Amino acid sequence: MASLKPRNPHGKIILEQFAKEVFLKNIIEARKAQGESIENFSFDKSRCRVLSQNENIKTKCNGIIYWMNRDCRVQDNWALLFAQHLAVLQKSPLHVCFICKDAHRMYPTMRHFKFLLDGIKSVKKECDDLNIGFYLLNSTPEDLAQICIDNNIGGIICDFNPLRYTKELQERLLKNLPDDIAVVQVDAHNIVPVWEASNKQEGMAKFLRPKITKKLPEYLTGFPEVCKHKYSAKLHLDNEVKNINDAYELYRPTWEVAEVKWGEGPGSKAGLEMLHDFMVKNLQFYGVTSNDPSKNTTSKLSPWLHFGQISAQRCALEIKSVESLYKDQCEKFLEELIIRKELSDNYCLYNDNYDNINGAANWARETLTAHKKDKRSWIYTREQLEKAQTHDEMWNTAQLQAIHEGKIHGYMRMYWCKKILEWTESPEQAIEYALWLNDTFCLDGTDPNGYVGVMWSICGVHDQGWKEREIFGKIRYMVDYSLRRKYDMDAYCAKFGRTISGDSKKQNIKENKSGGKEKSVPKKRGVKRKVT
Repeated sequence: MASLKPRNPHGKIILEQFAKEVFLKNIIEARKAQGESIENFSFDKSRCRVLSQNENIKTKCNGIIYWMNRDCRVQDNWALLFAQHLAVLQKSPLHVCFICKDAHRMYPTMRHFKFLLDGIKSVKKECDDLNIGFYLLNSTPEDLAQICIDNNIGGIICDFNPLRYTKELQERLLKNLPDDIAVVQVDAHNIVPVWEASNKQEGMAKFLRPKITKKLPEYLTGFPEVCKHKYSAKLHLDNEVKNINDAYELYRPTWEVAEVKWGEGPGSKAGLEMLHDFMVKNLQFYGVTSNDPSKNTTSKLSPWLHFGQISAQRCALEIKSVESLYKDQCEKFLEELIIRKELSDNYCLYNDNYDNINGAANWARETLTAHKKDKRSWIYTREQLEKAQTHDEMWNTAQLQAIHEGKIHGYMRMYWCKKILEWTESPEQAIEYALWLNDTFCLDGTDPNGYVGVMWSICGVHDQGWKEREIFGKIRYMVDYSLRRKYDMDAYCAKFGRTISGDSKKQNIKENKSGGKEKSVPKKRGVKRKVT
């Protein structure tokens, strides 16, 4: 299953001797240990669900197509493994297709598209080495349906994604396929398939956690290897982008944002190397100092997870292999990686209004509506927020981190988002601005985690009710002086050339007699300003 070696004679892991090359080699060996042939591998079909009316793969076909979309990797990919399993059983070629037409709908800036496309280059190389056809297509789902008809394709395997746009694409494919071509969706993004974890929207993590925990022993297994394919053929098609770099000429970004480099860059190998670095250097601090914005002890894995270039299941297997060293830290990381991440997919799957105020829980919507007209001390336009032009240098620093690094520290992203609610004219506008800023600048934007993060911050989704206050209603509140009390915010701001002014450091705090907890005294209102 997991790969972690070396160990001493007593079985204890020796992390300081754990080189990247050894880590990557051991993962390859762990895959091979799962079995020699995908044909004989006992694939758990509950990871799949049939989207078409026809459940059976057409016999005497000329191939199986895997329509790659969310999970852009070759190894540790249940969707590609299932596609190869079917192709081997049918003794037919295996083809991987990725559609780049209208890519701006999911990848709104060149920052996102380049990370995606550089990862696709490594996918193509791996497919070529394994005798699997790879096709980058400037095509529509209707075109893909015609490709299946023209090439006598026996079935299509596609990724699971709970977001509306991907579901629309798959529905367009289904409408244009003949009845004898089966379409099967595989959840290769979650460890426990989202439809197996729950058949309804779960209100809080505590309701989904026991359901996932109960099923983890069944699903948290090792991956077999995607092996060299025995059968090959070329698809006959139009609109293939034969040189991947040519896709840049076809791409029209929604917004112009400068590119950034994250870690060793895109691709599965780089993502696994980042996982290695996290395990060796920062896992010991996870849940200890990882919430401190001035520290650099987070996993930094979110872009590779978002673009599907590494598997959350692979990360979980490797992290679990060192539980004996860092039990509490591993549990904290696995909670975020599995429960919280899969809770986001659950929310988006069972709630089509995941990016709108109407998608919030009823109590949150009611309390926010009641406080819509509360007086704001500060109101900022989207342009001011985008350019980090607020009175709060901690917030400005978080926005600058998004601009220059393509990420916001996880704890700061909550503060960043809640202040948008406080500084805009309505909850609806706050959601609009927060989603736009997150999706435009953060490499892990346009993701269920991002949508749910915004809805948690602004609408209280998956959270409990708190003491009612102006603007926020019963939504959890975050305040600047609390950040400064907990963490070295001066050091965080200094990383981006910002300095917290003396005035912002002076806060009046008094003890809460009922519980000893601190709460803020209402501050004198500042000048309400709005730039048009």
